[in-house]
Amino acid sequence: MQKSLDQLVDEAERIGVVGSPSSTSEMALDILAGAVSKKLVGELALFRYYQDGLSHYALGQITEVKLRNVWHEDPTMRSLIRQRGRVDTVSERQDTHLGEMTISAVFSAGSNGYRPSILGTVPATGTPIHLVNDAVLSELLLPYRDQLFYLGHVYGSKPLLPLWFKHFDTGPQGAGEAYHLGIFGKTGSGKSVLAKMILLAYARYPKMALLVIDPQGEFAKEARGQVVPGEFQLPMKDVLGRLKKPVQVHGVRDLVLDRWDLFKQILAESRFFRELQVMTQDKIMTACDQFVEAIKKANITLASLHQRTTFDRAWNLLRQEKLQNKIYAREGAAAERFADAIKEANADEIYREIWLPVTQLFREDRSGAQKVERLLASLFDPDQDQRPLVVIDLSLEQATHTTGNLNTLPLFGGDQSQPQSTPLFWNEMIQALVIKRLLEGIRTAAEYAYKQNRGLNTLVLMDEAHRLAPREDPESEEKKAVRAILIDAARTTRKYGVGWMFISQTLSSLHREILEQLRIFFFGFGLGMGAEFKALSELVGGRSKALDLYQLFRDPHSSFDVASREYSFMTIGPVSPLSFAGTPLFFNAFNQVDEFLHTNKLGLSRAD
Repeated sequence: MQKSLDQLVDEAERIGVVGSPSSTSEMALDILAGAVSKKLVGELALFRYYQDGLSHYALGQITEVKLRNVWHEDPTMRSLIRQRGRVDTVSERQDTHLGEMTISAVFSAGSNGYRPSILGTVPATGTPIHLVNDAVLSELLLPYRDQLFYLGHVYGSKPLLPLWFKHFDTGPQGAGEAYHLGIFGKTGSGKSVLAKMILLAYARYPKMALLVIDPQGEFAKEARGQVVPGEFQLPMKDVLGRLKKPVQVHGVRDLVLDRWDLFKQILAESRFFRELQVMTQDKIMTACDQFVEAIKKANITLASLHQRTTFDRAWNLLRQEKLQNKIYAREGAAAERFADAIKEANADEIYREIWLPVTQLFREDRSGAQKVERLLASLFDPDQDQRPLVVIDLSLEQATHTTGNLNTLPLFGGDQSQPQSTPLFWNEMIQALVIKRLLEGIRTAAEYAYKQNRGLNTLVLMDEAHRLAPREDPESEEKKAVRAILIDAARTTRKYGVGWMFISQTLSSLHREILEQLRIFFFGFGLGMGAEFKALSELVGGRSKALDLYQLFRDPHSSFDVASREYSFMTIGPVSPLSFAGTPLFFNAFNQVDEFLHTNKLGLSRAD
C-alpha cells in the first residue's frame, strides 16, 4: 500500500524545529541534540504547516549552522575558560545550534494533488523540520515524474535534486517559450560535462532541434563517439542513438561559404597581398575590394575559385595596369613596387600555398559538403518526425587536418593523376567570420519562421562564449560583429522559439546584455573571488547566505582520488519544481556515468 505524504514526512528524520526569529523568506532552526553532529549545511529540509485551512509543505536548503553558548560569551566566564580550558557545567552542555533555512518551494495539498503555493505566514515555533529524502520528493512530485530530469544529488547529501528541462514549444512538457541558459565555472569545474547532460535532457524531445557551435571540437568528438580527456566519459553517441535522435557532425571542411564579402575578408587576412608588397591594412582592404569587384565582373563564381584555370584568370586581371592603378591611384613608387612584385612572384607557389587554402572554403564539389543555408534549413525543418542534433566543429584541428577524399585537387606540375590534399587557411578571425555567418543564418531563419506564425523550438549551444561576446571591445571588426549579433540574438530570438546556452569560464568578462537575458544559470567552482565574485553577487541579488554556501565549494581536482571528486553547482531560475520562489539551489553533479544514465532511464549502462 502506497504511503501518504504525511506518513512519509513523519518517517523522515527530524533534525530540528522552527525557531525565532523567522520570516517568510528565511527560517531559523533550533537543531535537536541528536542532529548536531550531522552534516546539515546544504541539506534539503521540509516542514509542514497549515495555511488557509490546507496542509502546506515548505522546502528549502540549510545554508548555515551557528553555535551559540551565552555563558561562554560572559566576560567572567571567558576569564575562567581561559584558565581552565572548559567549564564542565557550561561548556558543551549549554551549547545551542542554530540553523538558517532558505525557502525555495511551497506546495499545498488539494483534492487534485499538490500544487505550488507561497509561504504566506510563519509557522509556530516548535514546528518539526525533517530532512527530505527521495521517497518524499517522489510522492510530492508524482504528477510530474515523467518531466523530471536529474543532474546530480542535493549538495553534500543523498537525495536526487529534481530538475526539468522543457522544450520551447506549446503542448505536453512544453515551456511555451524559449529560455536562455548560462553555465559558468573555472576550467575543470565540470561545466562542459554538465552542458552535455543538459543536451541529452533536451534530446529526449523528438520535435526539438539542437545546434552546437563548437570552437574547440570537444562536443564534436563526443557526438562522433571519440574519447575526450577526462574521467567522465559520457557515451553521447550511444545515448542519442537510443533516443533515436539523428546526429550530424559537420567540420569546417563540410561547410561551403557562400558570400563574396566573406571571401574578401578572408583574402585580406591571408598573405596574398602582403606577398605582393601591399603592407598596410587599409591598402590591403582597398586591394581586396578592387580585386573582388574585377573578379565578379569577369563572371567568375565563388564555387570555381579553387580551380587552377580560374586562378590564372584572376591572376591575369591582377597583372593588368588598369586594376593596379585602381589599387594604387596616384602613388607612383608604391604602384611600381606592386607591379614589380606581381611580375617577380611565383604564381604556382602563391596558388598552392595561399590561394588554394583560402578558396577551398568556398568549394561546393567537396564530398558531403553543403552550404550554410541548406544546413540550417534542414535543421529548422518543422516537418521532421525526429529533428536532429547538429554539431558544427570549428576547431583548428579540423581545418588543418588533410584528408584525401574531401579536399583533393590536381595541382600544377608533376603527376596530376595523384591527388594532393590541401589544408584550409584557418585562424581565430576566420573562425569568427564563419560563426558570424552561422549566426546570421539562424537569425534569418528565426525571423522567417516567426512571420509564418511558428516557433523554431531550437536550442543553440555556444561554447567559449566569453571569447565571442566579451564585455570589453574586441580588437577586430569581425569579432565586434560576432558580438553584436550574439547580443541581438539573445534579445530577440527567444520569441522565435530559439534559446541559447552559453558556456563560459568567466562571468565578469561576458557581455552584460547577454547576462541580463539569461533565465537559467549554473555556477560551478571558481567564481568566488575578485571581479568574478562581484559579478556573481549582482546576479544572485545580494542573497548573502547563498553566496556563503557557494564559497564552500571545493575545487574538484583537490580531491584525493577520482571517485571522491565533487562537481558542485549553484543554479538559479525556473529549472526545478523546487525553485519557483527564485532562490538558488545547490547540487553535486553525478560523477559516475552509469548512475546518470540509470537515474534518467537513458538506456543500459556500458557495463551492461
